[in-house]
Order: sequence, then C-alpha cells, then structure tokens
Amino acid sequence: MKINSQGKITLAHGSGGSATRDLIAELFSARFSNPILDRLEDSAVLARPEGGIALTTDSYVITPLVFPGGDIGKLAVCGTVNDLWMMGAKPLYLTAGFIIEEGLDFSTLEYVAESMAREAARQGVAIVTGDTKVVDKGSGSGGLYICTSGLGSRVFEGVSVEKLLGREHLRDGDAVLVSGALGNHHACILSQRLGIDNTIASDCAGLGSMVRALLQEGIRVKLMRDITRGGLATVLNEFLREDLCIQLEETAIPVDEDVAALCGLLGLDPLYMANEGKFVCVVECDDTAQALKVLRRDELGRQAAVIGTVEPRSLGEPGVFLRTSLGGMRVVDVLYGEGLPRIC
Repeated sequence: MKINSQGKITLAHGSGGSATRDLIAELFSARFSNPILDRLEDSAVLARPEGGIALTTDSYVITPLVFPGGDIGKLAVCGTVNDLWMMGAKPLYLTAGFIIEEGLDFSTLEYVAESMAREAARQGVAIVTGDTKVVDKGSGSGGLYICTSGLGSRVFEGVSVEKLLGREHLRDGDAVLVSGALGNHHACILSQRLGIDNTIASDCAGLGSMVRALLQEGIRVKLMRDITRGGLATVLNEFLREDLCIQLEETAIPVDEDVAALCGLLGLDPLYMANEGKFVCVVECDDTAQALKVLRRDELGRQAAVIGTVEPRSLGEPGVFLRTSLGGMRVVDVLYGEGLPRIC
C-alpha cells in the first residue's frame, strides 16, 4: 500500500501525478468499485433508464465531519438519494467530488469513504464517477467538502409518477404529514460544536423505503420534500400557490423531548431547524389514514404524524399558519437571513 493510513493529505495528492493516482486507486476506487467506475474513464457511460429521468446535484459542508448518527460521507449519499426520492425517482447512480484540505488525516478520509460505500450499498446506488482536489491548508473549515450528483428513474417496479407530483395538484382538504420528529440533525450538530453533553443523534438516513411504500400502496401523493436547511416552515412556504394556504396544528408536530429541551435552552424553533432523515408530504384527504399507517410501519416513520391541512386562501396573502397550543394563530414565514448557528 503506497498511501500511509497514519499520515495526512498533502498538496502532492492533488497534483495529478503518482500521489493522486495512489489516493484514487487505494482509497476511493478500492471502496467504491463497480464495473462502471472501474473503467476510470473521464465520464461514466450509463444505460438509459426507463421513463423520465430525475437529476440532482448537491454539496456537503459540515463541522464536525463525524457526528453521532452519521458523518459527511453518509450525509452526502443520503442527501442526494433523498432529493431523487422526493421527485418519485428511484436513485440509480451517484457522482462524488472530494475537495480535501491539506493536512486532513488519511484515517478520517478513509472513514468517510468507507461510510459512503456502505451507505451507497444500503441505498442501492452505484458511485460511478468522481474527482479529487486538494486545497491549501486553511482554505476552509472542516477539512473536507463533498460534491455529488444523482440520477434516478421516475418509473420503477410498476410505479410511474410522471403525472403525480406538483403544486398544481394541491386541493382544499389535502393533508400535510411529516415522517417523524423535527430538529434532530440540527440539534446534534449544534450540541457537538458547543460541547453540550446529551444523547441527541442526527436523523441522517435514506427515505426511499417510505416513499416506495407510499407509491406502491397507491397513496395519492401531491408533493414531497425532505426537510433540510430552512426547516419545515421554509419548505411549506415553497409549496404554496396563490389560491391556497396551509394550516398547521402545533400540538400535532412531533419533536423529541431532548431536542425540545435544547431548543428551549438556546431559543431555537424546531420549525426552522434542519433535518437529514425526515420529509413532509401532502396527500389526498381520503388517503390520510392509510398514508399515516404506511409511514408508521417503517422503522424510520414510527413518529409520523398528520400536522395540518391545505385550505383555501383567506383574506390577505397566501401563507402558512400555525394554531398554537394556546389556541392563537401565528404566521409561519420562510427563514430570513442566516439560520444561526450554521450547521452545514
């Protein structure tokens, strides 16, 4: 083995020469191996998927790189496949670009690569092409950034969503559901940064099993979105049409006790906190009970809940409104400015 697992990344590993070749061959290719990637061409040549194609791209920046419940590698895979699933597309292929800061421990990079490989296998996707770059020490925080793209098919296992998902399908009376408790990822990363001792772990996970079950059960899903930066409040505002509002019930929104306690301590609102393993969906009113049943039978959806409804626009602008536990009504707007502290 030509790379030193106890050593650190140097600028030579980004030179394009022998050190780069060793890094790619011994660290990345060895873990991500598949017939397409193993050709080591400038581009991956892929079979044409059936039906419509969904394509997404994302970048991952987080401190610390490893945290309870996940790491930047697992986060990159789950985040990318989740974006595809939210469009009703079965993930097939991923790309992965690594921007590595000089001085990063090889052991950390190996840990992240192994985590990515495990999660890709778990999610049923192949990492088919990638890239590495090394930047000067001090160029950024954390020491490692990962850039991904994902490609998926919107026709799979007899299910087609070509004419299913979109704001144009929303109707008065549709139900709004979340797949689980809010704020865990944000609370976990914040706790790690501030040195707060608690048991909060990130909810980082792939959402495919729940989405697949909803579609295969024939649930009339109108819209889906994973609840990441900006939180539930921002996502729901993006769902709005000019003729509709969304009304939420505060008492129905699931938040774990330890997350709620941290929010109370630091003045955070779970509605604006990032998650990495939760999604919100809007379904036909008559399918509400069955949709909730489908979500709750999945291990990741045990805390799924119906949290609100789509309603005709009342006086004024369309918006998201929250009936509080005290019976009052609060406007829930998008996140403005910086969501402090930044967690990605």
